[in-house]
Amino acid sequence: MGQPVSKGRIFAAVLFAALLSAPLIYRATQARREGSANRYAAKATAAYGFYFTECANASGIHFRHQAPKLDPKLNHIMEQIASMGAAVSVVDFDRDGWPDFYVTTSGEHARNALYRNMHDGTFRDVAAEVGLADINSPESGVSMGAVWGDYDNDGYDDVLIYKWGRPELYHNDGGKHFTRVTETAGLPPWVNANTAIWFDYDDDGKLDLFLGGYYPEDVNLWRLKTTKIMPESFEYAQNGGRKYLFHNLGGGRFEEVSAKLGIQSRRWALAAVAADFRDTGYPDLFIANDYGVSELYLNEKGKYFREAGKEAGVGYAPKSGMTASVGDILNQGRYGIFVTNISEEGVLVQGNNLWMPAPGASADKIKFENVANAMGVELGGWSFGAQFGDLNNDGYLDLYQVNGNVSLDRDRSYWYDYSKVAGGNRAIISDAANWPPLKGRSLSGYQQKRVWINDGAGQFKEVAQMVGVRDRFDGRSVALADFDNNGALDAVVANQRGPVLFYRNHVDPANKWIELELTGRSSNRSAIGADARVFWNGQEQRQEVSGGSGFCAQNQRRLHFGLGRTSRVDRVEIHWPSGRAQTILSPELDKIHRVEEPE
Repeated sequence: MGQPVSKGRIFAAVLFAALLSAPLIYRATQARREGSANRYAAKATAAYGFYFTECANASGIHFRHQAPKLDPKLNHIMEQIASMGAAVSVVDFDRDGWPDFYVTTSGEHARNALYRNMHDGTFRDVAAEVGLADINSPESGVSMGAVWGDYDNDGYDDVLIYKWGRPELYHNDGGKHFTRVTETAGLPPWVNANTAIWFDYDDDGKLDLFLGGYYPEDVNLWRLKTTKIMPESFEYAQNGGRKYLFHNLGGGRFEEVSAKLGIQSRRWALAAVAADFRDTGYPDLFIANDYGVSELYLNEKGKYFREAGKEAGVGYAPKSGMTASVGDILNQGRYGIFVTNISEEGVLVQGNNLWMPAPGASADKIKFENVANAMGVELGGWSFGAQFGDLNNDGYLDLYQVNGNVSLDRDRSYWYDYSKVAGGNRAIISDAANWPPLKGRSLSGYQQKRVWINDGAGQFKEVAQMVGVRDRFDGRSVALADFDNNGALDAVVANQRGPVLFYRNHVDPANKWIELELTGRSSNRSAIGADARVFWNGQEQRQEVSGGSGFCAQNQRRLHFGLGRTSRVDRVEIHWPSGRAQTILSPELDKIHRVEEPE
């Protein structure tokens, strides 16, 4: 009879066998997961034409937004007050033909990041190397966003970083370093800004700058003289920051001309976008305002801006406008405007706005109709940034929108107390001391994002979870760009107090595409404001090179056109800001076309 085996020896033998088999089990589990993911991706691609995979860490993107710590008098509602500042903007800063991107944080002394595209699917943060990292301090304020444009036409994009504090302008020195030129440019010492865009409003070949204030410019959020800094109304507030329009004089100098040109509003600006809505050859200006109505400034040949929001139909219903994006949604050669607002089931349903030009609109009489509900893009939660782009290359512009306000305790909501202050009179609302303490409660937190695909017949379908977008961070800013130069629009998402997410897009290769990389000569070098129309299979789609859109965001300036399963493009017509026109016949498909403005 053998010796009895102890329980300890049996356990050790079992443990040893488990350790030997663990790698095999892990690999088998991983293989099953990858196989399941691949099958799911194939199913989504077959159904919708594309699929996203979130791969920030694998791509070398390790960035998390930090919120500022403002004056202690605001501690009771700090998470709500300090709920903005996560932004993303796309730029090819070194002109190597591959899009890079810049992300901002808002923590005091926290560093912004500039991710250089390494051409192999990865990115490297070079902000410290080139002088764009150390931007945030209580003395000069913290970043809210950035927009890129070549203001001196030297071939390299410069950057304006707008802040709750001092706006900063940096000159791009040949893609190798950035030099701060704020004082010599003539920018104001302090602007609590939440939006800025580059555009050439007078078509003189030099980029001008719009900057929109949120809090009044005499408010230092770190050293409050009074707590009466909040909006006077949740519907018609006009006690916010001023709006600035800087005319480019050349030589790196700007002149502030907003009042002279008719822009004097003090609504609480959160987003702006410029586009030629009337085919006059001059860019108009649309502004989405919090706590009130949107504004549409019609550009009268670069000499004056006429506010026409009410007569155009976009400025009569007060909401909480937080994004402004433009797209030729129905392939009719006319721009629609998407504006996000707040919707919380059972509490507040403002609904997003999708303003489409009404039939018969002209340069003399422009009119828009809100078709958000009819087209299926009205309900997006507490909506922030959104961008148009053809995500599946089927020939129609889709819509990517992020949302979520303050995600704290999942089981406790601040909405009841928030509604109490919203219903108060002017004296109550405008004083932050009267706002009930947040006490760790959520306010429209943990929301599912929206990806709406356009069927081309006037309807959008929400498919975010089906195509791989399942995050529930507090989304602020989203930007779209073809980072791999393969004809698929990827998405970068900046989240408040959360990580930057990078969604790589896998598109059905049967759908064709072309991209236009435009460079101005007589027009501004960035070609901002250039209008391109692509004609194929009896269809037409129009896009304009943008100097910023969405909420605190900027897409790639390169124009991306999905074409569906076509075999050819008839022609491309380009109208440059200088007034010159150019036609390209039968451009090659599945290719990036680099086009210079003709002399």
